[in-house]
Amino acid sequence: MGLTRQYLRYGPAALFGLVASARGNAAFVRLRGERGRCVAVAACEHVFVWDLRKGEKVLILKGLKQEVSCLCPSPDGLHLAVGYEDGSIRVFSLLSGEANITLNGHKAAVTALQYDHLGGRLVSGSKDTDVIVWDVINESGLYRLRGHKDAVTQVLFLKEKNLLVTSGKDTLVKWWDLDTQHCFKTLVGHRTEVWGMALISEEKRLITGSADSELRVWDITYIQEVKDPDEPESKKSKESSPGAEENTEADETLELDEHPEERLVKCSKVGSIMREGRDRIVTLATDQTGKILACHGTDAVLEVFSVLSEEEVQKKLEKKMKKAKKKAKQHSEEEPEKSVELSLQEEIERVTKIRASSKIKSFDLILSPKGELKIVLLLQNNIIESYNLDLSAPVPQAVRASKITIGGHRSDVRTLAFSSDNIAILSAAAESVKIWNRSTLQCIRTMDCEYALCSLFVPGDRQAIVGTKTGKLQLYDLASGSPIETLNAHDGAVWSIALSPDQRGFVTGGADKCVKFWEFELVKDESSAQKRLSMKHVRVLQLDEDVLCVRYSPNQKLLAVSLLDCTVKIFYVDTLKFFLSLYGHKLPVLCMDISYDGTLIATGSADRNVKIWGLDFGDCHRSLFAHDDSVMYLQFVAKSHLFFTAGKDSKIKQWDADKFEHIQTLEGHHQEVWCLALSPNGDYVVSASHDKSLRLWERTREPLVLEEEREMQREAEYEESVAKEEQPVVAGETQGETGLAGKKTIETIKAAERIMEAIELYREEMAKLTEHKAICKAVGKEVPLPVNPILRAYGNITVSVGVLFFFLYLACVELEESLLVLPFSYVPDVLKLFNEYIHLGLEVELLCRALLFLLKIHFGQITSNHMLVTVIENLKKTTISRVSEARDVLGFNMAGLQYLKREIEAKDEVTFFADATDRFEEKKRKRKKKEKMVLAVL
Repeated sequence: MGLTRQYLRYGPAALFGLVASARGNAAFVRLRGERGRCVAVAACEHVFVWDLRKGEKVLILKGLKQEVSCLCPSPDGLHLAVGYEDGSIRVFSLLSGEANITLNGHKAAVTALQYDHLGGRLVSGSKDTDVIVWDVINESGLYRLRGHKDAVTQVLFLKEKNLLVTSGKDTLVKWWDLDTQHCFKTLVGHRTEVWGMALISEEKRLITGSADSELRVWDITYIQEVKDPDEPESKKSKESSPGAEENTEADETLELDEHPEERLVKCSKVGSIMREGRDRIVTLATDQTGKILACHGTDAVLEVFSVLSEEEVQKKLEKKMKKAKKKAKQHSEEEPEKSVELSLQEEIERVTKIRASSKIKSFDLILSPKGELKIVLLLQNNIIESYNLDLSAPVPQAVRASKITIGGHRSDVRTLAFSSDNIAILSAAAESVKIWNRSTLQCIRTMDCEYALCSLFVPGDRQAIVGTKTGKLQLYDLASGSPIETLNAHDGAVWSIALSPDQRGFVTGGADKCVKFWEFELVKDESSAQKRLSMKHVRVLQLDEDVLCVRYSPNQKLLAVSLLDCTVKIFYVDTLKFFLSLYGHKLPVLCMDISYDGTLIATGSADRNVKIWGLDFGDCHRSLFAHDDSVMYLQFVAKSHLFFTAGKDSKIKQWDADKFEHIQTLEGHHQEVWCLALSPNGDYVVSASHDKSLRLWERTREPLVLEEEREMQREAEYEESVAKEEQPVVAGETQGETGLAGKKTIETIKAAERIMEAIELYREEMAKLTEHKAICKAVGKEVPLPVNPILRAYGNITVSVGVLFFFLYLACVELEESLLVLPFSYVPDVLKLFNEYIHLGLEVELLCRALLFLLKIHFGQITSNHMLVTVIENLKKTTISRVSEARDVLGFNMAGLQYLKREIEAKDEVTFFADATDRFEEKKRKRKKKEKMVLAVL
């Protein structure tokens, strides 16, 4: 048997060049007790926390594989809920940076997250149209709410009432009663998608943003709060909304009450506020106090509004009445009988508009006790900007406080290059060239450039050359970070550049159907009278089609040129005579490379194939279906016949050109990969993508066995197919408005298998015990019972405690879904064990939850089984007594805590747990003010 070839695995080393992903949102977080200084943003699969004052990354919350789609900080500021593209939600601790809780329920990307005011519940909306309410403390899903016909865009809890408001792309706003878990009202007054919502005026008004420039304002009246039941509803709505504009559009007055007899609130449209932007709302939000409302569309303008409080409205109304009386006296008229009313525009005042440097993707705002508004903007071009707005000023003007840009490019990186010593990385985009240190991942130099398409380090690594879309070659000095020379090289874009193996010159290919040869030369610098490097045009090769890629053979005898006619032409370098034509690709060859020994050339095309050719006769050795989209870049590993390809399908793949095998796939990027570069020693790969990130991959010492890799790939495909299967149906449950929060995953199937294994072990041990007792009785003396090795591994525990361990492992999200998969044949044993555990008072809450769920899904079979009658009777007695005991303990503890609270408040004359933070900030502010006054006097 021949030896199998061993490969070394490449693994992810770092992600850099990214400030924030535009797909997620930005949110202020509290770190070290300070608010308004740190902001959390999505960064591909991770979450970065930036210090706005220092412009530094202070915390990284590491994700798994899926891209972050949504963020929401908890009310206590200690946790951050993160929603992902695959529908999972992870709750991170901001103190440790670890993910404490994982919640799986959605089948598509999470689009909206919101905590209730206590932070005990979390509600999530998704592209799968479902809304799920989660119990964060118990780490489990409470229920799923179905009703929307398209992606959910926003979810809001009402603090005072146990109600939920959701909006979706199906143009509907739905009101949910969480006590009965049903939708009791649907607002259909929108012609297009509802993209955002906000509650203002102490939750008595709802503002919705749609695809037009209108912000619709709705008055909310709680039915229980209406004092005079005989008063007509029309009169009540008029009184509750003074100055309301009449709505003339018939389609906006419709309201569907699905359960009119159970209606909890009345929601009527009172008017609209017009935005300056003409496009759709992207984000609509208020600060925590509800005093400031802000929104933005798909442009670079953020509009800020101020919402007047009841006292301010009353003052304004009194002032307006005085003016009206004064005016009436001047005209010698009688006092007008009709009351003066405030218009909606006077109650919600426009404060200012903030114009950012690029399109806004998300924002967050926080109002400090001083009255200063802090706003953070996440921009489309990989920038975070923060603004301060002094609301007490006569004309409030936003002042930019900070801007985080150094961490990355403003546009997609289109070319990468490694220095000859493997230390420096060059990345170039449409606006700048950056030099990075590979070990520290810090940006060393940033130089302005035109739209870059190709690049290389000049031998010696002191200069770099960039080819641009306008046909120019730009030469940069890396020490000073300044351009030395700019030449008009081609009449069209410079698509490719290649260094000659003798390192004396290079060759470029452009859209003007020319291949140009250049040499390095030293010329006198006019300013310093010293010699500097320059580029000298030597020869030109005219072709019939646009040149897409050029490559030298290692011995510099041949030059490969990829043309727009889908062929690759090979020429002799010295005479420029034609040697070979490689044809076979159906679409143009976008990238190619020649192996170190000059025997092979690999070409990657827009037809998604990679072809491996022999350079001696130009024969095609093998055609490989490489990617699901265009192959964008290809490069051989130094001193080997292994090569890497990058595709528009967001994957990077490694191939063996001798055995024509796929070795490994590097998954990490979430969008198209534009280019990659291998270090000269082959230890590092750097790649750039449309997701604005640069990723570094490192060759490890871990051997890679192809059979194992294929097996892992098959397992991953199976797990993915399991997640896409139909969810199991609960007996007796219709597909209505509510459902189970969890979903079937590979984890739930494995968990159900573990329960079955534990029950099998329990049955075996019970049978052994019965047999052992019979033997002891026959022998007439006690014989030692051998201990099961599995139970010994857990510390010589009993078999019933071993089964309990598995249920504790299942606690949280997987419990219901795992029990749903469990066959009924195991349920009788589970019920007997539950009776034993609950009688002993072990994990009463968890076991009661599992017990009630099992009774619900197997009700028919359990009630018809006579063997389980006594078990159910015993469970009934033990469960009721134990739950009563637990309730009594909780009630006693609550009463004790309330008593202690009253005692402390009476003793210290302070409000306990209420305004401690605010008071501390107030004292701190006064102390700083005093210090400033002292300094001023001195």
